[in-house]
Amino acid sequence: MRILRLCLHEARTNQELATELNLNPGTLLHHVRSLVATGFLVAEEPRVGPRGAREIPYRATGRSWRSGGDNLGPMLVQTFLQEIEGLAPEEVQITRLGVKLNEAHRKELSARFLALFEEYKDRGADPDGEPISLMFAEHPERSRARRTSRR
Repeated sequence: MRILRLCLHEARTNQELATELNLNPGTLLHHVRSLVATGFLVAEEPRVGPRGAREIPYRATGRSWRSGGDNLGPMLVQTFLQEIEGLAPEEVQITRLGVKLNEAHRKELSARFLALFEEYKDRGADPDGEPISLMFAEHPERSRARRTSRR
């Protein structure tokens, strides 16, 4: 998920991604190739790097926007925590709200958030913009005792 996020607005090479993520380039290349093979990344035209070597930049296709999967929620939370690591507290804006809604109103609220996210995704990047990340999570409230007993 972090690879896709890093390649969303700017094509990046395997080496650039490895440096950004503090990973071994060989290990990362396996993940990049998997993302290309599944259509989540696309290779752009090769370019010459700073040392004269041929480099292939990769860009996210946007396919992950509506992709589901097993354990997606915990993976997205982990990715979020990795992305905010090292940021100053004032750089992270978090809002949390607890409400009590019937099924129809819960679906309405979720649909409105999804529509808003879709609107901004479809709008495209502002040429003079700065990349930011947004995350909306919905979950039922359960007491700590109930959450622990379910394990």
